[in-house]
Amino acid sequence: MAIDWQPSASIETLRERARLIANVRAFFAKRDVLEVETPILGQGGSTDVHLVSLHTLARTDRGQRRLWLQTSPEFHMKRLLAAGCGPIFQLAKSFRDGEVGSRHNIEFTMLEWYRPQFTLAKLIDETATLVMSLLPSFPGPVVHYRYRELFHTHLEVDPFTTSLEKLRALAAERAQMSATTLAGEGRDTCLDLLMSVVIEPQLGRSELSVVTDYPTSQAALARRHQDADGEWVASRFELYLNGIELANGYDELTDAAEQRARFAADNAERRRLGLPEVDVDERLLAALEHGMPEGAGVALGIDRLIQLVLGKARLEDVLSFATPRC
Repeated sequence: MAIDWQPSASIETLRERARLIANVRAFFAKRDVLEVETPILGQGGSTDVHLVSLHTLARTDRGQRRLWLQTSPEFHMKRLLAAGCGPIFQLAKSFRDGEVGSRHNIEFTMLEWYRPQFTLAKLIDETATLVMSLLPSFPGPVVHYRYRELFHTHLEVDPFTTSLEKLRALAAERAQMSATTLAGEGRDTCLDLLMSVVIEPQLGRSELSVVTDYPTSQAALARRHQDADGEWVASRFELYLNGIELANGYDELTDAAEQRARFAADNAERRRLGLPEVDVDERLLAALEHGMPEGAGVALGIDRLIQLVLGKARLEDVLSFATPRC
């Protein structure tokens, strides 16, 4: 049987990719944001129940240890922030097991940057400016939506108050799944399914759509605040173009005790779901205890953005060697 050794993307596409990445670097150089490199292996991984981290056993000076391939460079970059590096960005190889499809690859490139003293609103503006700088012919405006508003508009339910039973039934109906499939699933799983199947395809049509005020259960490493309705929500945003999520940004949590509690809650949920626990990154927590400056950060899937800019049907069309060919 012939072995498929050829690149996933054409050489011309790879030249265009290099040009776009050079433009990204120029964007940050103009703003005096330092480019950094951090390890792709870490002592801890992402405890997020919706992510599947890869790990390996490595021989170290302390004997054989389990090291985690990073799902994003976030933890190491925050340690740099705590050390006083100032604003930074990185184009980092990241890994998420099982994520394969037209918009996913197990190994991918994450553009991530952090802005000490930035508000979330200011970071949203900068993120939109970067995206539009790579899409010079893009005519659309930047339109903001609240998470709750989107569920009212597209599904006529309140994501904060609708019963879990009703959310399960609605998610099963809209995703064309058996109701028993979601019988043991929690609230966030149902909301995520409804978001991906019903709402996301409507976002970013002739505009850049910015979604804010997610439920606090989806805060991850972001702060929380009270919205205009007095509801506690996550201080984070997601940015969409053509129905595709491009970026996920936080008003960064700097409280080490709160972050430790969230990691513990994630692993407790993992145990409940029968998922393997993930080692907590104690060095990140130590950096937060030392003191990380307040500010905002964002992760942007640069492969997805390049895919949209170049009008390619699949993510593998902009990668030198996608996972099936690596």
